[in-house]
Amino acid sequence: MRRFPRSFLFILFTLLIDAVGIGIVFPIMPDLMERVGAADVARASVWAGLLMAAYAGAQFIFAPIVGSVSDAYGRKPVLLGALAFLAVDYVIMALAGGLGILLVGRFLAGLAGATYITATAYVADLSKPGDRAANFGMIGAAFGVGFVLGPMLGGLVATVHVTAPFWLAAGLAAANFLFGLAVLPESLSPDKRRPFGRRDINPFGAIAQALRLPGLAVPLACLFLFEFAGMSYATLWAFWGREVFAWSTLVIGLTLSAYGALAAGVQAGLMPVAIRMIGERRLMIAGLVASLISFVGLGFIREAWMVAVFLPIAALSDLVPPTMTAMAANTAPEDRQGLLQGVIASLASVAAIVAPLLFTAVFDRFAGPGAEVYLPGAPFLLGALLVAVILPLAIFGNRAGRAGQAAE
Repeated sequence: MRRFPRSFLFILFTLLIDAVGIGIVFPIMPDLMERVGAADVARASVWAGLLMAAYAGAQFIFAPIVGSVSDAYGRKPVLLGALAFLAVDYVIMALAGGLGILLVGRFLAGLAGATYITATAYVADLSKPGDRAANFGMIGAAFGVGFVLGPMLGGLVATVHVTAPFWLAAGLAAANFLFGLAVLPESLSPDKRRPFGRRDINPFGAIAQALRLPGLAVPLACLFLFEFAGMSYATLWAFWGREVFAWSTLVIGLTLSAYGALAAGVQAGLMPVAIRMIGERRLMIAGLVASLISFVGLGFIREAWMVAVFLPIAALSDLVPPTMTAMAANTAPEDRQGLLQGVIASLASVAAIVAPLLFTAVFDRFAGPGAEVYLPGAPFLLGALLVAVILPLAIFGNRAGRAGQAAE
C-alpha cells in the first residue's frame, strides 16, 4: 500500500475541506438568484454566470502573482492567506441582499483561489516527476470527495434557510485556517526560491513566459479549451436540472454528490492503475472521448433516469486535467512550478470569465420564455464541439511537440 508524507496528507485534507465549502453552495444557486430578484430559471442562470465571471476575473488577475509569490516566499503563508480570504467571502455571501454585494463577494473569492494553485505547487515540490500525474490525480480525488459531501450538506442545510450553507462554509474555512496555522510545514526550501519581479505582476507576461518553455504550448492550449468546455457543467447543472427535470435543491445536491463520488473513484482508484497500463497520453485521449460522449448525451436527454447513464461517463473526463497538468509539470523547470500552476489556473480563469457568460446566454436563448427552439441542453452540445476540437490537437499536436523537443 502506498504511503504518503504527512504534509501531503494534510494538503489533501485541506483541499477536501475547501471543496466542501465550494460545493456546499452549488445546489442553492437557483434559489439564491431568486432571492436577489431573478424572474425565471433562465434569467437566474445569466445572473449566476455574472457571479462566476467576477470570480474568474479576480483569479485571472491574481493567480500568476500568487503562484510566483509562493515561488519567492514559500507555499505556507500564501496558502493560509487564501483560506482566511475564503472565510471572509462566505460571510459576505451570507449577508448579501443584492446582486452587487454578491459580485464583491465572488471577486474576493477569486482572490482566494490561491488555495488550489499553491497546494498544487506544494504537491509538485514533494513529488518525483514520475509520481506527479498520480499525485495530481489524488488532488482531484480530494476535491471529488469534497464535492460528495459539500452539495449533500448544502442541500440539507438549505432546508433551514437559503443562506445557511454560507455560514457553514465560513466556519469550515476558518477552522481549516487555524488547523493549517498550527501544523502545516513549508515545502519549498530557501535555496529553491526565486526572486519576485515586476514581470510576475502581469498575468499576460506570466502566460507568455510559460508558453516560451519548450513543449508547453500544446498542453496549455488543450487545458484551456477543456476547462472552457467543462464550465458548462459548473455553470448550468443546477439550472438545467431545475428547468428540465424540476429538481429540488436537495436532488441537485445529491446528483452533484454522486458525480463527486464517481470523480474521486476515477482519479484515486482508476487513474494510477490506468497510467501504469496504458500511459498518460492514451489515458488523456480516453478521457477526452468519454467527455465527448457525455456532453452529447446530456445535451439531448429528457428523462431523469438517463442522467444515471451518462454521469459515470462524464466522470471519466476527470482523467484529462491531471494527465495534461502532469505533462506540463514534467516539462517545466523546478523553480518554475509555482509559475506554471499559476498560469494553468490563470488560463482556466480566462475560460471561466468568458464561458459562463456564453453558456448562460445560450441557455437563456434555448430555454427562456421566448425560445424559438426549446433545447436546454444546447450548452452541453457546445461543450461537445469544443472537445471535438481538442481531440486532434491533443493527439497530433502532442506528437509534434515531442518530435520538436527531440530535434532540439
